[in-house]
Amino acid sequence: MRITREFLLCTMTAAALQVSSSAQAAPGTHMPQGAAPPHTFIVPADQVTVIKAGQLYDPAAGKMLSNQIVIIHGDRIAEVGSGLSIPAHARVIDLSAAYVLPGMIDGHAHVYRDGDNPSQHAINAVAAAQRDLDAGFTSLRDMDSGGGFGTVDLRDLIDYGLVLGPRMQVVGQSLNTRNHGYESDPETTKFYSGRTDNKDVNGPWLARATVREAKQHGVDSVKIYSTEDFVGEQYLWNPDGSLQVFPSISNEEAEAIVDEAHRLGLKVACHSYLGTADDPCLVAGVDAPQHLMQLDDAGVKILLQKHLIYTPTFDDLANLEKQELVATGGRNSTWKMLEAAFKKAHAAGVEIAFGSGATGTAVPHGKQADQFKWMVKWGMTPAEALRTSFIATPRNMNYHFERQVGTIEKGKYADIIAVAKNPLQDVTEMERVTFVMKGGYVVRDNGSAGAQAAYNVEHP
Repeated sequence: MRITREFLLCTMTAAALQVSSSAQAAPGTHMPQGAAPPHTFIVPADQVTVIKAGQLYDPAAGKMLSNQIVIIHGDRIAEVGSGLSIPAHARVIDLSAAYVLPGMIDGHAHVYRDGDNPSQHAINAVAAAQRDLDAGFTSLRDMDSGGGFGTVDLRDLIDYGLVLGPRMQVVGQSLNTRNHGYESDPETTKFYSGRTDNKDVNGPWLARATVREAKQHGVDSVKIYSTEDFVGEQYLWNPDGSLQVFPSISNEEAEAIVDEAHRLGLKVACHSYLGTADDPCLVAGVDAPQHLMQLDDAGVKILLQKHLIYTPTFDDLANLEKQELVATGGRNSTWKMLEAAFKKAHAAGVEIAFGSGATGTAVPHGKQADQFKWMVKWGMTPAEALRTSFIATPRNMNYHFERQVGTIEKGKYADIIAVAKNPLQDVTEMERVTFVMKGGYVVRDNGSAGAQAAYNVEHP
């Protein structure tokens, strides 16, 4: 990515704001209040761009189309086809030697995790989002901002064109605390005076209240944790290597959250290490169940009956593999459990979405395309693996997101990437993206001469 004065200004601006709720947008506008700065990373509506695509991928059909022309007006695709006339005044990007695809979509990431204070969180969040974009992920869903609603403002600043980053949908804070190990009393006085992170989902009515609060903060979806671990790592695994988890909320609480969220126009995601018939998230019919490492036949039946899209996350669990094998004496790990759950779901025809679990230092951003190879190793064809990102993930997000992104067709955002070789023959090629465009704006170009200079201009 070319580092420009505008890039540095945007990064410093986000840090200065601490991406805080003080810049909250009016509901539905996704625009920060106050004076209007230049929309640096939004192309003019009258800009016409043409991409010559030697091979263009159609995710719905799972095949490449040869010698296609993509005509872009502003940030939207105007026409796609072979033999189209190129407007005389258009800027032409020649990707005739490349394989052109829609921008990838990551349905489970955490950009706002690294840092020791709000400013560090803000700066790291901008950097993480930009690493994802630079790698070809033009859209992502942030699945927990770790104690605040900073991702709401980062989303808005990106939408506004002040900060360069992928399109984002965000859940803000999760609605209940997951007891992954105990937390020490944070109070300096003798008596404990509040609930952890002030999250209270005790009973259906309080559960509904947490959804309303999240909605007021401007989130696109809500996320709940339906399973907890035993207190302390020494109790996480049984002697036989099986994982100890138990439901952290009741079915009534989960059902109240789903009902209230849907009433308010929000979708619901759920962290769950179960995936069984007694999993509160499956019982409640959340839109986006995540992980499900103990998925069994009964859980698969619920996924199919309720048409739920399953999001296994790869990179975060791969990061735990070594320490978990040590903890279980080589018997088990959540990575091994994920492999079994993935294979079971895929064999049964469950729709699977793409989610990396990228967080930052431990689970890096910008590297998550590596999980396509695991999908193929575990039984998918390359086309099926790509479908998880292009088709299933936007369907799993809010506002009918699949109507805006995921394919290169008329009316959708011009979110376009390219690679040098055919990913249908070697899916690891998705880890080596050479060209990234988001909404008609070229983020980087390692292939077509002159395109970078033509695009990265100031728009007063």
